[in-house]
Amino acid sequence: MASIKQTTDTILMTEPTNFCYNPAAAVTNKFQREAEEMAPAEVQARALQEFRQLVRQLQQAGVEVNVIQDVENSCTPDSIFPNNWLSTHQSGRLVTYPMAPVNRRGERRQDVVNFLARKYGYREHVRLEHFEDKPESKFLEGTGSMVLDRVHRIAYAALSPRTEQEPLQEFCDRLKYKPYIFQAYGPTGEPIYHTNVMLCIGDTFAVTSMDVVNATDREKLRRQLESTGKELIELTASQIHNHYAGNMLQLRNRQNESILVMSEAAYTSLTDEQLEKLKKHSDHLLHSPIHLIEHCGGGSVRCMIAEIFKPTQV
Repeated sequence: MASIKQTTDTILMTEPTNFCYNPAAAVTNKFQREAEEMAPAEVQARALQEFRQLVRQLQQAGVEVNVIQDVENSCTPDSIFPNNWLSTHQSGRLVTYPMAPVNRRGERRQDVVNFLARKYGYREHVRLEHFEDKPESKFLEGTGSMVLDRVHRIAYAALSPRTEQEPLQEFCDRLKYKPYIFQAYGPTGEPIYHTNVMLCIGDTFAVTSMDVVNATDREKLRRQLESTGKELIELTASQIHNHYAGNMLQLRNRQNESILVMSEAAYTSLTDEQLEKLKKHSDHLLHSPIHLIEHCGGGSVRCMIAEIFKPTQV
């Protein structure tokens, strides 16, 4: 019987065809900013260049990358962030999620679901998008909204207009997770839109900033993370809000070495002490310049990666 893994060597990424600032998403994502000096075609071209460089770096590091191209002339400017609509699990389940911005719902693609099911053998498609159709819609945007401790079956979630309790509970009930709910705040004091902007969980460590967590939740969250055997590596609020340093993801390569992936902005914001702590827990630190994607999209490297956990009997 296979053991449950926290990290994977296989991922999915979506190559954009119409990347741009998305006003519908910016309502609740205060990390986004317009590229006022750039024409739309230049924004797309620069984002595509950044995307392809990150893909190359991951492949050279030994990660298996499935690159899916967005549909031509798409109406989905945030398709570069597939982890918000899709997650996969060793149990053989593939989950799709309810999305708050209406123009992001087109990112859910049955052809991609079918491709993954054929290639890797997922046995069940869990659809949570029905929460969009309720009289009062509820949202849970995948592993943006939740940071999963897959080994201990805990779904960490900072509540926001894009991360709500009802769909979170259904996810946990269906996949046998326990929800861990708290409050965290973004750069203008609003509820932070996605938990994975301020929390990363690896095999043996967790990265976050307690400065962005509601004061009454801080010590409880600290104790919770440490109770699962994670070394807690703390960031500042500025590193979260201004440099996307919380938006990291630990992966593995074909040699089973651990790779901590982040943006160049995140990496250069880290202190020597923080870097030394991170290096203790990963064989490689991989960082890539995605400045335009971060600026216009309001998300970073982790948001661009949907992890593929191949089905096993667990």
